[in-house]
Amino acid sequence: MSNVPVARPRIVCLCGSLRFSEEFAAERTRLTLDLAIVLAPEATEASVLDSSLVQALGELHLRRIDLADEVRIVNPGGYLGEATRREIAYGTASGKRITYLHEPAMTDT
Repeated sequence: MSNVPVARPRIVCLCGSLRFSEEFAAERTRLTLDLAIVLAPEATEASVLDSSLVQALGELHLRRIDLADEVRIVNPGGYLGEATRREIAYGTASGKRITYLHEPAMTDT
């Protein structure tokens, strides 16, 4: 057990496309070294997931947002996909602080 006192740490939930795995890892490390608790989705090895499992995993991620003080959007180049937009809307409606790795793009493809 450490003798170093730590105040209640900030809890940060990472959101964004899992295709940005390197950026997720870098942000997870940066926030951890800033003494934050980091919650993030886990990439799965399965190439095709059952649609009900995909929906359940999406709901599980919303529960991570429920636990967080801050929602950090990992969005290289400002990209925001549909699922990330849903998570931002959920976090905003829940009164969470929303921060971005990059400013969101005006239009996304």
